[in-house]
Amino acid sequence: MRHWLLTNTTYGTWLPGDRRGFVTSVRDRRPGESPSISRREHDQPLRPYDRDLPGLYRSAMDNLKGPPILLDGEKAELILAQFQETAAYRAWSLLAASIMPNHFHLVVQVENDPDPKKLLSDFKAYASRKLNANYERPQSDTWWTTKGSKRKLNDAKAVQDAINYVLYKQPNPLVVWCSERGRFT
Repeated sequence: MRHWLLTNTTYGTWLPGDRRGFVTSVRDRRPGESPSISRREHDQPLRPYDRDLPGLYRSAMDNLKGPPILLDGEKAELILAQFQETAAYRAWSLLAASIMPNHFHLVVQVENDPDPKKLLSDFKAYASRKLNANYERPQSDTWWTTKGSKRKLNDAKAVQDAINYVLYKQPNPLVVWCSERGRFT
């Protein structure tokens, strides 16, 4: 069995250069430089988060394809139901979920060793389909940022710590759910 803490933000709400800190795969280049020149890679493991790069943030804002996506309680409930359905369909165990206006966290238990990109991608894809079926498609044509965080939880303590983090340490959750207690806020 493998356990994962999956995290993803909604489109446009946490951009490269954000003052809160950020992890991303952008490469900083100056106009006219060769694409092969790369000053900095922002998503290296164990590298401290970068913070408050206003120029990078403005550039990211200017490149948005639509307004940032913020979820409300109704959408969060729909997303939670879809996360539960996706986990059941894939024979994954959803242990904990927390959905905030601008991001979500999931703790998932899976058999074998599937690619964590597929885990996160499936949750996002099925949630997007459900949202698109019930709400107007976003101008950006996406509800979520690309990639996201996929943290492997290597032991029982890490799993319990991740569950506690998801259930009790989130600011302004719209919906919180765990397999042992069900839905609560």
